Amino acid sequence: MRFISQASSDGVTEQLFILGEIPGVLWTPENTAGARPLILMGHGGGRHKKDPDVVARARRFVTGGGFAVAAVDVPGHGDRPKDERYDRIATENQARVTAGEEPAPLIAAFQALVARQTVPEWRTVLRELQRLEHVGAGPVGYWGVSLGCGLGVPFVAAEPRVRAAVLGLGGALASAEAAARITVPVRFLLQWDDERVPRAQGLALFDALASAGKTLHANPGRHGELPAFEADSSLRFFQRHLC
Repeated sequence: MRFISQASSDGVTEQLFILGEIPGVLWTPENTAGARPLILMGHGGGRHKKDPDVVARARRFVTGGGFAVAAVDVPGHGDRPKDERYDRIATENQARVTAGEEPAPLIAAFQALVARQTVPEWRTVLRELQRLEHVGAGPVGYWGVSLGCGLGVPFVAAEPRVRAAVLGLGGALASAEAAARITVPVRFLLQWDDERVPRAQGLALFDALASAGKTLHANPGRHGELPAFEADSSLRFFQRHLC
């Protein structure tokens, strides 16, 4: 892991890093040392590790809970090079949706394909971050919705270091089997009027989670209209389960 920049503001230190071919960012409390819980965040489709929503939520977790927070660019996003295979599939899928096909199965299949690459990548990132003195090998949480959910469900299912997860805006078509292996506490976020993920598929994914400590937060609105107050709700959730 190679750090390429560092800056601090308003109590938060931000470090950009490269691990192999994976660009990422780590946020930690400013002028503090020692181990702390770590939250890995998955960004949405077409976004990146420093998307304004990701940065705002990460800084809230750092200042409000003293967490370390990290995010990385998934393949074909942010500072990663274009992936011709993924670009071709995305273009084909868009044409099929335009021709009248339902988008949910196409999105699910694409996310399942990308997850085969991102799950081992994220596990490697987690290992290297926990070797840092100002992060340490403490409890780990995961936060991800939309694409971050589609990739996050198989990651949480595969990674025993994750102790709690916030997931949502995703469906069961590609994730139900992995969800059945998740037993850690989960907060699941669902938009009642989601135009991208059918409500029944979102509810089916929540039902598929094997965790005895799962809660469903259903809010009115479309896919991109997740209420801002869910950031504070997620913070309290992680404080309860990671601290």
